[in-house]
Amino acid sequence: MKIRSITYFCNPQYPLDEKVLQKAGQFLSEARSAYEAAGYEVQTVRLATIPFPNLLGAENIGKLPELTSGIADIAGQLKIGYVSLGPALPEMPRSYEVIPEAIFVSKNVFFGGVMAGKVDSKLSDSKIYLSAVRLCAEVIVRSAPIEPNGFANLQFAALANVQAGAPFFPASYHDRDEPAFAIATESADLAVRAFENAKTLEDGRQALISEITKHGQAVTRVAQSLLPNSQSTNHQSPNHQFTKFLGIDFSLAPFPDDAASLGNAVEQMGIPQIGLHGSLAAAAILTEAIDRADFPHTGFSGFMQPVLEDSVLARRAAEGRLTIKDALLYSAVCGTGLDTVPLPGDTTSEQLIPLLLDLCALAVRLDKPLTARLMPIPGKKAGDETNFDFAFFAPSRVMALESEGLTKSFSGTETFHLSSRK
Repeated sequence: MKIRSITYFCNPQYPLDEKVLQKAGQFLSEARSAYEAAGYEVQTVRLATIPFPNLLGAENIGKLPELTSGIADIAGQLKIGYVSLGPALPEMPRSYEVIPEAIFVSKNVFFGGVMAGKVDSKLSDSKIYLSAVRLCAEVIVRSAPIEPNGFANLQFAALANVQAGAPFFPASYHDRDEPAFAIATESADLAVRAFENAKTLEDGRQALISEITKHGQAVTRVAQSLLPNSQSTNHQSPNHQFTKFLGIDFSLAPFPDDAASLGNAVEQMGIPQIGLHGSLAAAAILTEAIDRADFPHTGFSGFMQPVLEDSVLARRAAEGRLTIKDALLYSAVCGTGLDTVPLPGDTTSEQLIPLLLDLCALAVRLDKPLTARLMPIPGKKAGDETNFDFAFFAPSRVMALESEGLTKSFSGTETFHLSSRK
């Protein structure tokens, strides 16, 4: 198991308050050292802000590329690997439109776009914004040609029912003035090892719960040592005053190697190939094991299925065994939704809208966070090989999108309420 990210959440205000960012950089440097001293490899440290429309205000929304460039430069100086400027918001349609321009400015700054969410956190009622679904689809299509391989869409995700405080990008954003931090893990290897020698499902599940609990509590102890009320004299500086630990997103994030593949874990459970019937049950069991484990949860904390980041998922997608519909089905019981899905380069926004709408409906009715990070690849058609030169991507093929534009009532831009199941 590795730590994928230590994510620091803050409100740097606008124009950028460099003192806030410097505090973030110092905290993340100390946190990285503390986790490495505890024996954990830390892949990245990251920064997430409040949603950029709130940071900039309506009058400055056109300055998003300038903000992106500025915060990327400061983050680089502070050795912060990546920054999330949060999601575009439905009440400010222009905020979606400027995202491709900002993505063009920096490869290290990420964005989201809200499609659906709760009207009030105390209520079961949520809104789905058809206009925002359409705007997110347009961001994806406009961002695809920024780079020849469609890689720019790695920096954008459409969000449905995603709350603040999730440490996995591009979904990360903050919702308060006081700083906080959270941990994201890369832990699919724990699931592989738990089930590769298990004689029964229960044996494997208990082994996985035990490992997640063990690491979750160890990660939490280090986090607590970084808080201002810690007995450690190393962390009493004003830089850490009011910093809050939000918890751990123990989503079973993979790496493109079979030993760290969640697809491999599913197949170790007894499913001959992920994509066959039984895969949803396996995804549910793995996700529920995370629920049962004893550690402070935040974010998605579930089965993660990024097609291109998982060697077995990428292989089954290339073989045609795992389809987009399968991944959408598993989203009903998994953690994150549709992630790093390679699509034909000529995919239109009208074709994306129905898929995004289905994702919104699952998120709202089941009251769970889901995202879509979709990657149309210029010049490629369904079945063509993908050829990303990126250590976190496995070779695969472009997946077919069986979708047409919506008509009649669904073709509008209205906002409608949908209640979660009781």
